[in-house]
Amino acid sequence: MGISRAIRRIRAGRRWGQVSDLELWQRSLGFAALGFLTLVPLLIVVSAADPASGRGFAQWLGDGLGVSTAARAEIERLFALPGEAWRTTTAFGLAVLTVFGVSFGTVVQSGYEKVWDLPPARWWARWRHVVWLAVFVGLLLLSAIAPVWRDSPARGVVTWAGGTLFFWWSQRMLLGGRVGWTALLPGAVATMVGLLALRAFSRLVFSPLIASGAVTYGPFGTVLVIQSWLVGVGVVVFGGALAGRLLHDALPLHRSNTH
Repeated sequence: MGISRAIRRIRAGRRWGQVSDLELWQRSLGFAALGFLTLVPLLIVVSAADPASGRGFAQWLGDGLGVSTAARAEIERLFALPGEAWRTTTAFGLAVLTVFGVSFGTVVQSGYEKVWDLPPARWWARWRHVVWLAVFVGLLLLSAIAPVWRDSPARGVVTWAGGTLFFWWSQRMLLGGRVGWTALLPGAVATMVGLLALRAFSRLVFSPLIASGAVTYGPFGTVLVIQSWLVGVGVVVFGGALAGRLLHDALPLHRSNTH
């Protein structure tokens, strides 16, 4: 099988130098820090516009972590301040949050560029970050405030397909079309596989940590666990893209489709 031969070639170390060159751990730490400081406040404020529940971001975060009911309650107590956040946020404050949120897209783009050995994009291509952020926030909020999908048996299929399409499109958008669609698909699939594995790990490890940490350290304990989870998400996002690159390069059939 071509895939099994590709995996053997990857394990043989032919391109493992890229793993160290990517600086996966450092990039993941930056991903988590910037995500918590810039993207999380933006998502909280925007989700506050939901008149139905107003707890969109807290609900999405609980779903993403895959934690227990008790842990979800702690997350909602920490983040669900929708009415106050929306009423007290000015247009200027929202604009500032958006600007900082766009910088989050820059971090993701730089990681993708490093995976594919590409030079940084031109400054005028920053509009791609704005489009990517708008789609990203929209998808997260849609998944959080659409109760029709919560108990649907098709939810898992929709989440898998939608996530794969999003990460596939994200690479293409943030890389400015410099890598072909075929070459980017393995990375999107690997990212979704990694996120599912992280969700299972979160339910086993992070869920009890949130419950116990909230008792011992209060809200700060919940923040520490969420920050650790964001580091894991960063590892999956960049590591999934790198796994896709390694698999693509190891399959001779697809080498000609990189561009």
